[in-house]
Amino acid sequence: MREQIPAALDAERVDRVASLMTGLSRSTVTSLIVAGKLTRNDEVVVVGSQRVVEGDWIEVAVPAQEHVDKHLVPDPEVVFEVIYVDDSVAVIDKPIGLVVHPGAGTTSSTLAHGLLARFPEMADVGPPERPGIVHRLDRDTSGLLVCARTNDALSYLSEELAKRSMHRSYLTIVAGCPEATTGTVDAPIGRSRRSRTKMTVTQDGREARTHYEVLETWHQPIPASLLRCTLDTGRTHQIRVHLKAIDLPVLGDRTYGKPDPFNIGRPLLHAAEVSFLHPATGELVKFSSEPPSDFTGAVEIFRRSNSTG
Repeated sequence: MREQIPAALDAERVDRVASLMTGLSRSTVTSLIVAGKLTRNDEVVVVGSQRVVEGDWIEVAVPAQEHVDKHLVPDPEVVFEVIYVDDSVAVIDKPIGLVVHPGAGTTSSTLAHGLLARFPEMADVGPPERPGIVHRLDRDTSGLLVCARTNDALSYLSEELAKRSMHRSYLTIVAGCPEATTGTVDAPIGRSRRSRTKMTVTQDGREARTHYEVLETWHQPIPASLLRCTLDTGRTHQIRVHLKAIDLPVLGDRTYGKPDPFNIGRPLLHAAEVSFLHPATGELVKFSSEPPSDFTGAVEIFRRSNSTG
């Protein structure tokens, strides 16, 4: 849907304008902004509070109606740990193998279904297929995920993501031993022309920036390193794509990486820390999560294999 801004809407917030255009709720529009599906004069909108000007062209990629209206059925059998909860937010420690929300190939038993069983009010927070979900993790990535329990909290946290004031760091084990102990990969990411299910570094992609720090290096049974990665942006598969681009592929990653020597069978990537300004108090809150046993087990094997004692 594409519309030009009339004089009557001059200086209005772009998220309100998009809501008026489409009939979607402001929370759904916020989710579309996070997904990069709202543009102003062909530029992707990243902050919903941006003001429009008469004559601007606003375009919204409106989701199919069946996805807008379809509410999920709560599923109390979905297992996950809540490490923090209050009236505004819930911080989840997502286990390996749990899909965050319904999508291609997965329509049930997702974290979203489990959240509705634990927090029924989330059914009215954000789009029905992504209730309360501020950001996502890949199915086989473990660790911390921030969810909102109110629409005000969802809007606030989504803007924090867009403004990069929400900080997220990950632990990962990669093939190879970089010479520099710290580095930054600043390279745009977009869909691969060869395979639309994959992402790649491409000049016509969206801005993406990943910082990394080398925590440990090993040489047996293969050259490998333990890294801490911090995101400035949150593109699909960002860490995995960026590390592949600098020849440090994530171990266990069958799509972008390299097989791990222990046959663990999943990308060794864990969302270890998250911090953000609390939507109700404005105070900085920080949370951390220990990696699961397959990750820590791999670290211990590498350490033993490289011990000089």
